[in-house]
Amino acid sequence: MTAVPAVPSTPTAPTTPALSHDLILRPITGSQEVELFNQLPYVFNHEVADDLSTGRRRHAWLWVALRGDRVLARVGWWCRPGDDAPLLFDILDYAEDHQDVGQLLFETAQAAVFPENGTPVKYTRMIPADWRTDPAARRAVEGRTAIVERCGARPFVERLRFEWLPGTPIPAPSGRLTFRQVAGREELLEVMTDVLAGTLDAHSLLDLRTMTPRQAAEEHYDEELARYPSPRDWWRLATLPSGEPVGFVIAAQGNYHPIIAYIGIRPAHRGHGYIDELLAEGTRVLAATNPARIRATTDVGNHPMAQSFLRGGYVNFEGEILLAWE
Repeated sequence: MTAVPAVPSTPTAPTTPALSHDLILRPITGSQEVELFNQLPYVFNHEVADDLSTGRRRHAWLWVALRGDRVLARVGWWCRPGDDAPLLFDILDYAEDHQDVGQLLFETAQAAVFPENGTPVKYTRMIPADWRTDPAARRAVEGRTAIVERCGARPFVERLRFEWLPGTPIPAPSGRLTFRQVAGREELLEVMTDVLAGTLDAHSLLDLRTMTPRQAAEEHYDEELARYPSPRDWWRLATLPSGEPVGFVIAAQGNYHPIIAYIGIRPAHRGHGYIDELLAEGTRVLAATNPARIRATTDVGNHPMAQSFLRGGYVNFEGEILLAWE
C-alpha cells in the first residue's frame, strides 16, 4: 500500500488568476462554506458536513473554483476516521461547459494535497446503473474520467452497488451448511488465503501481483476487516456437517450503512450454490439489527456474485467506477 504524505492544514491557494482574471481557486475556509461547496449536486452532498465533523474530510481537501459567488467546479478527498491523509479522491464536479475549469482546479488542488510528488489516491465516482444507455449520464461520466485520465490515471475497475431493503424476503437455510461465529483472526486468515485462489476481485488480483495469498489476506484483514466498528460476532464461518470449512461471510457496519463486506468460498466448494446461502446468512445477521438498508458492492466482472445478490433480493441501484495512478 502506497504511503501518502500528510496534508498541510492550511494549503496556500494559487495567487495567479487562471483562465480569466476573476476566477478564484481555493479550499473552503471552514464549515460555514459547506453550503457553498454543495452548490453543485452529487449523492454525497448530504454527508459532507458530518464527514467534516467526524474527520472523514478536511477543509483543506475540499476545493472550489469560484467566479464571484458561483461555484464553477469543485473537488474533494475522503479518508477513514483517524487517518491523516486522503484514502480516496471522490468528488469532482463542474458546471455545464466548464470542464476546463474542473481540469485546472483538480490539477491545482492535487498539487497542494499531495506535495512533493506524492502518489495520488484512487478516483472513485458513484454513477447511475444505466449510465451507458443514458446519453446525459454517459457524457457526465466520460467528462469526469477524461479529466483524471489526462492527469495520468487509468481505469481500474467498474463495480455494481446493491441494496437490500427491510421487508424483502430472505431465503431460508437449506440445511446443507452449518453457520457459526468465526473463532478468530487465524481461522479466518486460513480460509481467506484459500479463497484468494481464482478470485475475480480486482483489488485482490492487484495485491496478488506483489504479495503471496497469505500476505494479501493479512493486508485485507488488518487494513479493512479489523477496522469495522461492528461486533466480530457478526462474522460467520460456513461448514459442512463434517465440520469442513466451506467459506465465510463478513457482515459489518460500514462508514454509512450496514454492509456485506466480504463473501468467500473455498475453491473446492465452488459451483454448488453455497454463495447464496452465505449471502442469506449475512443478510439475516444484519436484518436482525433493524437497518434502514443493507448495501453491498461487487466488480462488474464478478458475475457469480452479482447474480447471487439479485437472487437474494438485492437491487442494483447504482454503479461505481475507479481509476488509479500507477
